[in-house]
Amino acid sequence: MFDEKETLKFILNGADNINDVDVLAEKIREVNNSGRYLRIKFGMDPSAPDIHLGHAVALRKLRQLQELGHTAVVIIGDFTGAIGDPSGKSKTRNQLTDEQVRFNAQTYLDQIFKILDLGKTELHYNSEWFNKMSFKDVINLCSKTTVARMLERDDFNNRMNNHKPIAIHEFFYPLMQAYDSVAVKADLEMGGTDQTFNILMGRTIQKDYDISQQVPIFVPLLVGIDGKEKMSKSLGNYIGINEDAKTMYIKIMKIPDDLIITYYQLTTDIHPDKIEVIKKLLESNKINPRDIKMHLARSIISLYHSRLEVEEAEKNFKVIFQKQNADIDIPTILYDPSLVDENGEYSLIDCLFSTGKYKSKSEIRRLILQGAVKINGEKNKEIFIKLYEGLIIQVGKSSIFKLMPLSKQLDNNNSLTRRLDFNK
Repeated sequence: MFDEKETLKFILNGADNINDVDVLAEKIREVNNSGRYLRIKFGMDPSAPDIHLGHAVALRKLRQLQELGHTAVVIIGDFTGAIGDPSGKSKTRNQLTDEQVRFNAQTYLDQIFKILDLGKTELHYNSEWFNKMSFKDVINLCSKTTVARMLERDDFNNRMNNHKPIAIHEFFYPLMQAYDSVAVKADLEMGGTDQTFNILMGRTIQKDYDISQQVPIFVPLLVGIDGKEKMSKSLGNYIGINEDAKTMYIKIMKIPDDLIITYYQLTTDIHPDKIEVIKKLLESNKINPRDIKMHLARSIISLYHSRLEVEEAEKNFKVIFQKQNADIDIPTILYDPSLVDENGEYSLIDCLFSTGKYKSKSEIRRLILQGAVKINGEKNKEIFIKLYEGLIIQVGKSSIFKLMPLSKQLDNNNSLTRRLDFNK
């Protein structure tokens, strides 16, 4: 009915932590022999309204599998979202209001269908079944696991050992997410490696309800453009799928070379065989990594923007960062980490004034408030910002700077900046 080898190839491309490929292959074979396509569950709690490329990793893989005929079963956790996933949290999360959940859920849907094929997606809200549950049903669900099993989770265990409170309702979360797999009869469940406990719980609960057990598919957490931390809006190292093409292009070109192949695998729809060819090209040192990265930028942005927007974004990048097809340095603003305040923030006005390009701090303040200043490609109207190495500040269309911490090596000439006027 469907190509089992192609299906397996796309699932494994960039996937993480698949310990038993034979079990996965057997599940694919079992479903194919039954004359149907795979039902692949993906749950999203609407805890925040914006989606970046890190969130989109699983969605991209789902889209690839949709192209092979399989069904993406997307569950919006409007019921569980009000509780909040405790995964990786050191304290109880604040519960969201119904209004917040509904707003975030609609924003999620507007974004995920930029990636998924609506016609091949089965969409559910888990309030569909949880609103119908009696307290007896809840007790029955809770009987499927133990407190000891719950405390195997690192986050719960750490909080217990550190005498930090764990609310009873937090134990319900993994059980409820697991029951979602029962409700939709999932063959596979896809999620980030931070969801390992929750997804494995789903497999266990399915067995208790006499349903064929799903196979977990874990996708790695995408490292941000800083090359260090997980992609996160709070860290400023993210690429949002709703960002304009020019901003996305500039951010993608800042990805460290050693992450190029990872980004091909996790954020594009390029066939795994072609990615292997690109990998060999990169390893051969016969082509400039910058050129491969430009191809990567086009490949990613074309998934979210028109061809014309992609071309304009590349043209914009060349104008700002290239001169006669040769690389040019980005001027650096050096900052003294000891002057950063207790909130980790520093005056953007002081940073830009130290470049010597502006007549007064009042001029800089006006530029900021007018929205002429971008931080990592995002418009910024804040006077105080969080600083970190490699952060990009752009003023207008022609001035761009990179932040670096002050060091003895860079401060030999007692200057806080290297100046480069892009208008020259």
